[in-house]
Amino acid sequence: MLVVSVDVSDTGVVVRARTRSDVPAGCTGCGWLSAWCHSRCIRRLADACLGGRPVYIKLSVRRRYCENPTCLKVTFAEQIAGLTTRYQRRTPQLQSLVEDVGVVPAGRGGARMLRILNIRLSRCTVLSQLMRVPLPPLETPRVLGVDDFALYGDSYGTLLVDASTRLPLTLWEGRDAEQLSRWLREHPGVEVACRDGSLTYRQGIAGGAPDAVQVSDRFHLWQGLSRRVQDIASAHRGCLPTALPPAGESDPAPAEKPTESTAVDTRAGRHARRLFEAVQALARTGRSHSSVARELGLDRRTVGKYARARTWQEVMRRPPRKPSTLDPYLDYLQQRWDEGQHSAKILHEELQTKGYLGHYQRVKLAIAPLRRGLPLDGPRERPPSPREAARWITTHPHRRSLPINDRLPRLLDHCPELRHTHDLVRRFAAMLDNRDATPLPGWLNDLAHSGLPPLVGLGEASSPSVTPTARTPRPGCTSPSRPVRSS
Repeated sequence: MLVVSVDVSDTGVVVRARTRSDVPAGCTGCGWLSAWCHSRCIRRLADACLGGRPVYIKLSVRRRYCENPTCLKVTFAEQIAGLTTRYQRRTPQLQSLVEDVGVVPAGRGGARMLRILNIRLSRCTVLSQLMRVPLPPLETPRVLGVDDFALYGDSYGTLLVDASTRLPLTLWEGRDAEQLSRWLREHPGVEVACRDGSLTYRQGIAGGAPDAVQVSDRFHLWQGLSRRVQDIASAHRGCLPTALPPAGESDPAPAEKPTESTAVDTRAGRHARRLFEAVQALARTGRSHSSVARELGLDRRTVGKYARARTWQEVMRRPPRKPSTLDPYLDYLQQRWDEGQHSAKILHEELQTKGYLGHYQRVKLAIAPLRRGLPLDGPRERPPSPREAARWITTHPHRRSLPINDRLPRLLDHCPELRHTHDLVRRFAAMLDNRDATPLPGWLNDLAHSGLPPLVGLGEASSPSVTPTARTPRPGCTSPSRPVRSS
């Protein structure tokens, strides 16, 4: 190749070159050397930036006749090794850079990074170049990771990963044990198979690699334990409200006594009182909730709510309200209302002078209870859900927020079952953090004799001869309405 000229400007560097006429070229079809020239054409190539400027190469190449009579190609365009590639408008150096950037940040991020390097490509082009990158040769790993992933909705796929290098090997749609067994038989050499608690994958690994040791990784071990902690929290749902601070430590809730007579006079209050009396009368006879629901024409969950309530006012309680930007101004609204200012528009204008940025409608809704003789509706804390309580227990103490560190001890002091669960979880977390399995046999023995069915089911795989004994829930706790899942 001969360089004819080089033009440098602010927009870039343009290199004009042509191929040498005295050098024969190999046919791209059969490889025969040919010196018979047909014509010339100009190829425009983009190269890596030079001094921050994009580089463009205008290369004049020859089109030659193929002198092999058996070759299907009549003519072909000569290629320059290391500079040109068939059907490519980028040099191999620039193409390698685009592929490397596409592998790491992918489409949109790769396009932005290339723009910093003064290479203008769209995200679709980066993705298309990424899809053209050949996959590395598949080598059977010693430690194989098997897991499922959601494609969309209820459609799942199976992903195989080399657990040592953390690189994906293959994937397919569906969770089929036979397909996994077939892949393992075609790729012998797997010594350890890391999977979740799925029965399908256990059967597939046992059929395709019976000598492989089946284990669970840290993620699935902790995920399975967290689910069972949530089941225990659901079984002791009645203890969760004790996590809230006492009434004296938090903002005083509106008194209910002044509102009881008002609630009785409302249509909703009279309806709730009639249902409460009817459900309580039938429940005291020993009838089941389903039988009471059929007789009264109610949902079974509604019957359970009225049967668990001590007074009919409990079912009339409003759900806890989330904090809003108006909460710091509630005392001012109450003061101005007592002074005789009942216009929501004027109150909203006064709050705006004090820094309130909310809408007028929020002020109007806030003072609506005052017009009916009710107190202002302040924010009320709600008890944690079973999922939140399980997250409190499974989170490391140093990573919990200050409110959680204040509420969790109150919950654990009230419910011994949750305290026992918390102690077992922290002991297991210490084994994972320290990677020390020495305390594991003792932990499994304590797990089997804990009297907590969800945790007992977790350790049955290691101690199948242990028969768990159910513990009677404490007063105020509700028993689980369905069997606990176990793998």
